[in-house]
Amino acid sequence: MASTVHSFTITGIQGHLVEVETDTLFGLPSVSIVGLGDKAVKEARERLEAAIKNTRYSFPPQKIVFNLAPSDMKKTGTHFDLAMAVGLLIQTKQINPVNFFQTALVGELSLNSFIRPVSGILPMAIKAKEIGITRIIMAKENVQEAQIVKGVDIIGCETLIEAIDVLEGKQRHFTKTEESLPLPIKNDYSVDFKDVKGLNSLVDYISIAAAGGHNFLMVGPPGCGKSMIAKRIPTILPKMTEEESLEVMKIYSVAKLLKDKGSLITERPFRSPHHNASINSLIGGGTYALPGEISLAHHGVLFLDEMAEFSKKALDSMRQPLEDHSVTISRVWGSNTYPANFMLVGAMNPCPCGYYGQMKCRCTDYEIIKYRQKLSGPIMDRMDIQKYVGVVDFFNKEDEGISSGAIRDKVEKAREIQQGRYKEIPDINCNAQLTPSLIKKFCPLDRECTDLLQQAYLRFHYSGRSLHKFIKIARTIADLEGKDHIQIHHLKKSLLSRDIEKESSVLIGG
Repeated sequence: MASTVHSFTITGIQGHLVEVETDTLFGLPSVSIVGLGDKAVKEARERLEAAIKNTRYSFPPQKIVFNLAPSDMKKTGTHFDLAMAVGLLIQTKQINPVNFFQTALVGELSLNSFIRPVSGILPMAIKAKEIGITRIIMAKENVQEAQIVKGVDIIGCETLIEAIDVLEGKQRHFTKTEESLPLPIKNDYSVDFKDVKGLNSLVDYISIAAAGGHNFLMVGPPGCGKSMIAKRIPTILPKMTEEESLEVMKIYSVAKLLKDKGSLITERPFRSPHHNASINSLIGGGTYALPGEISLAHHGVLFLDEMAEFSKKALDSMRQPLEDHSVTISRVWGSNTYPANFMLVGAMNPCPCGYYGQMKCRCTDYEIIKYRQKLSGPIMDRMDIQKYVGVVDFFNKEDEGISSGAIRDKVEKAREIQQGRYKEIPDINCNAQLTPSLIKKFCPLDRECTDLLQQAYLRFHYSGRSLHKFIKIARTIADLEGKDHIQIHHLKKSLLSRDIEKESSVLIGG
């Protein structure tokens, strides 16, 4: 009868239980690994033989078969090594583990039988807790990350022999995760919105975007403060919930980017890829369909500086994720789905030379229109707020900026209102995520507001998506003021949030 050892595999950011079945058969000595494993899994046969021979145990001269069940699920990575080695030693009766049925093993083996760390430990530990696995044996370097999950005993071992001693009850060093979990890290930002002077009107719309999770596009000449403002947006975003933090950490764990592995991420991600970024780096991809920038910015901010310099294909590839809040990356062997619920912030110049509206600009209307058309209509339609950033009088000391702390207090109060309003609706945390049916339910307009919205539609020929975004922005403005219903001045302020579309219609003679 074959032996069975528990391990895990990763699909997207979700962990899945894998039963590593091992049997020895009559025949010429050989090692076969079945169950849709990739090349890294197949290469385990050499690592296993060397690792076992370099311990006090012997590698059996028989036909050995490993089956990674379920066999219809693609397996990638080297973390099955430890489970296969233990399964083989159990099958050949060289070891006799105790209390083994609720134990899982994860780790790569070196030729000298040392256990090496692997990526994706956090989603594996979360899955173990869900299905009732009470103990996981892994490399010591992975323990700190796995300890974030409470209710599962995490055991770190340096060598295969040490792991076997734990299984046989010869060595006990259970880790109490509730006691050893470090406190969340508090980031002290070195930047603050009080440094932004002379742009209080723009900062007001930034606070609206942060409060409702709305996408934001800034257009202005070089040096006017676009990047400066974008880098300060994380300082006014509300703190993440524990559920959001774990979801972000799962993405970073799979992408091998997790830092401060023993603490929850408490600040929202801020990703700023260069404008030569490829589609795969933005959306995700590669041989193993790893997450891209839009997933790494999940529950945070994706800032595209010099947005018009990004390739049109790369920008247009974000159209579906911006609506669906997730992205599916397909490959020949299967597909991975990653969450991608982020706030898109873009910055660009108003014309090729960057000085549109100033005496030094010599760009023609045709050149300006051609430059702005680098951002396609569907992408512009998804930018909820589009504002110009004017030139600031550097020597005007009277116009002081508003501190990030003051803005963040207002934003958090507005988010609390939204979370209370949508607490019965799954996957809806802020106004930007509202669907058309939910807009009708939670954002009713009176007769005066409806007439004003209709006039704007007839004048500028807005799309249905744009009209919905105006309503959602007005709902956010009302939340910032603590109002239960959208009033006419909320909608008026919302309609003033799209400077670029209005000017573009004038340039093309609309």
